[in-house]
Amino acid sequence: MEQPIKILIVEDNVIIADDMQSMLEEIGYEIVDNVIVYEQAEEVLKTKQVDLVLIDIILASDKTGIDLGKHIRENYNIPFIFVTSNSDRATVENAKTVKPNGYLVKPFEQQDLYTSIEIALSNFSYSDKGTDNAPQSEDDEVVSNSVLKDSIFVKKQHLYYRIQFGDIQFIKADNVYLEVNTIDKKFLVRSPLKDYLEKLPKNKFYRAHKSYIVNVDHIDAINSKDIMINNTLIPISKEFKEFIISSMNS
Repeated sequence: MEQPIKILIVEDNVIIADDMQSMLEEIGYEIVDNVIVYEQAEEVLKTKQVDLVLIDIILASDKTGIDLGKHIRENYNIPFIFVTSNSDRATVENAKTVKPNGYLVKPFEQQDLYTSIEIALSNFSYSDKGTDNAPQSEDDEVVSNSVLKDSIFVKKQHLYYRIQFGDIQFIKADNVYLEVNTIDKKFLVRSPLKDYLEKLPKNKFYRAHKSYIVNVDHIDAINSKDIMINNTLIPISKEFKEFIISSMNS
């Protein structure tokens, strides 16, 4: 199931914050909350799912946006972008110490905001670069992805969506691309199968064949040569068949 990216806004200028929220919601992102001080942001991060944070460097509290950036970097595996009216060298150098995933200077347009978020997400953690020259059909989409928590982000058109690991049924290698098959969709990703397997939970995903990774939770049936997932027959190696049978009998 696809979920829009959930964004936390930390901005002490209410007018600017509301404007940012309107821009983001118009694009298709979901705003988890809109807060003005460090302490409020800290509480939201503790209690809600947040995929990315937009942070004003100067906040209406003793602790600054840079303090919040440091807190996020030390405690959460999510990207954050500094949004500020200060672009002087000292401010930039200070901001760099907490390694933000983006830096956006006010005033900005909706496209600037969108571009900063997209770059931050695509560069965060692991990433596989899609290509505009890949073969496509109505059911196939070339995507970029990055791993985060219990899911993977995939880029579809102009937005990144969260795909839960549990929704991935199997992955098939097809030349230089992978077909990532979910419950109701298929995505094309440019990546070696071995590298992709390393990004998935090891207790659920196994290389069943030289060209396939499968989610064992979705196996419907098995015989001496194949397994069936959602009415699709997938060839399996002798080792994987033995592994499944031993798991069934344990």
